[in-house]
Amino acid sequence: MAAFFIRRVVQALFVLFIVTLFVAFLIRLTGDPASILAEEAASVTEADLERIRESLGLNKPFLVQYYEFIRGLLTLDLGQSFFRGAVGDLIAIALPSTLVLALSSMLVSIAISIPLGIHAAVHKGGIADQIIRVVSLLGLSFPNFWLGIMLVLLFAITIPLFPASGFSGASSIVMPAVTIGIILTATNVRLVRTTMLETLSSQYVMVARAKGLSERVVIYKHALRNAAIGIVTFLGLQFGNLIGGLVIVELVFNWPGMGTLAVEAIGQRDYPVLQAAISLLAVMIVFVNLVVDLVYGLIDPRIRVE
Repeated sequence: MAAFFIRRVVQALFVLFIVTLFVAFLIRLTGDPASILAEEAASVTEADLERIRESLGLNKPFLVQYYEFIRGLLTLDLGQSFFRGAVGDLIAIALPSTLVLALSSMLVSIAISIPLGIHAAVHKGGIADQIIRVVSLLGLSFPNFWLGIMLVLLFAITIPLFPASGFSGASSIVMPAVTIGIILTATNVRLVRTTMLETLSSQYVMVARAKGLSERVVIYKHALRNAAIGIVTFLGLQFGNLIGGLVIVELVFNWPGMGTLAVEAIGQRDYPVLQAAISLLAVMIVFVNLVVDLVYGLIDPRIRVE
């Protein structure tokens, strides 16, 4: 078990190293921040630009800049934004907003997909099963930004029930969470249905029914508990990927999260903010995947052997 744990941790650290290195390299191909800082000046010489680069530390070799960033990341000193003060303060505002939105979206998806998936599996081939499968297929076809815009038009403009954008209270999270939750549900309901179908055909379920247990006990106490291993594993991996996939929805709803912060930093070529935002998102995604991988290894010894 120790070897399995060490191997997975080393793999995760290697992935983080590659991601942060590529991020640091690629964002420097987007342009020169000094030219943006000097835009308001009437006349700017190359010497002026060089002084700006020196003040920002951009004249140092790339590997030196990367080392300083990693050292700051490990010590939670993310440095200063080129335009908006301390990077840590910006992250402290944006990160909780993204996590709240991601958790809310997952809760919406779980609340919808598990009951529907179970119902579809229990009534396999019935009208309800067919409807659920068709609706889930339609959900997979909807782009999240289109669904978000439709919800804004319907529930913020036509029927003004919720704020159209920004964060002004608990009601502000409803439409962004529902937008992402519906998209996630389209995948999750099919997963729950497939997993439950496999479990319901298992021998121990047949034995439980032969003992005369009620169908409710068979489904929820025996079948669902065993199917939950695969479902929880997938939801954990999905949550990790969800954190990095909220950018479009955050922009549609002007949600003050990490995605919006990263996009604004791209427009300003704000290297410290962009590096910190993307690196922290990568850390969270890799961490969630690592935890799920380790837990699954604890549950299933075959994974550790492989």
